[in-house]
Amino acid sequence: MTRREKNTIIARLNDWLERELVTEDDSAEQTAPTPPQPPEMLTLKECAEAVKGLSEHTVRQLVQQGKVPCIRTGAGKNGKILVNKAALLAYLGGAA
Repeated sequence: MTRREKNTIIARLNDWLERELVTEDDSAEQTAPTPPQPPEMLTLKECAEAVKGLSEHTVRQLVQQGKVPCIRTGAGKNGKILVNKAALLAYLGGAA
């Protein structure tokens, strides 16, 4: 899966969430809403490359233990695990 495909999936999820969460009152009160920035999602390999000294195995363990939130794209063994970069960095910053 390419980065472009990942960003497309994330953008679609964000659009869907915006449509579901916006109420009529919120849209009437806001004059110039700023569009939210989509979160930067990384594969396990990209997480290991982004943080020096972190291995793919460690990131996988953090995900399995529920310490770092993730989403899975695809199904079965061919699916990719995507981790929010900000959440990973926040966890590692708090764990140190």
